[in-house]
Amino acid sequence: MHPNEQLIHQFYTAFQNGDALTMSQCYHPDIQFQDPAFGILKKEQPSMMWKMLLERAKGTIKIKYTDIKADESYGRAKWVAHYTFSQTNRKVVNHIAAEFQFKDGLIYKHTDNFNVWKWSQQAMGWKGFLLGWTGFFQKKIQEKALYSLKKYSER
Repeated sequence: MHPNEQLIHQFYTAFQNGDALTMSQCYHPDIQFQDPAFGILKKEQPSMMWKMLLERAKGTIKIKYTDIKADESYGRAKWVAHYTFSQTNRKVVNHIAAEFQFKDGLIYKHTDNFNVWKWSQQAMGWKGFLLGWTGFFQKKIQEKALYSLKKYSER
């Protein structure tokens, strides 16, 4: 198994165990993370995001990962998150495709892709069903997520 495959396994095993510190240690200091909910996060922001999400999940998050592939430069994985969305108390099952780039033996770029409309239907209910496909609604999701991360980081 390539060392970068082991690194991805380490990252998701830590995620399964609710260990944000170990997840953070898998990231390069100049990490860039991107997903539909938060947009682009850099440096310490991705680690803070995982810490916030794990704390808010309060042990209710279940992570399963599969199809890990990696070489010297690039990697990918599929993962599924089962959790209760803290803002609405609604159950979510989110299917995510992750892509990675590596530098100095660490994850340098991490991009999570998922269907934000399907996610918003589960997380937001009827509002997500009606509006979750719109750019306006998706921008509002990002703004709210970034605001939550900013407030969390300030405490």
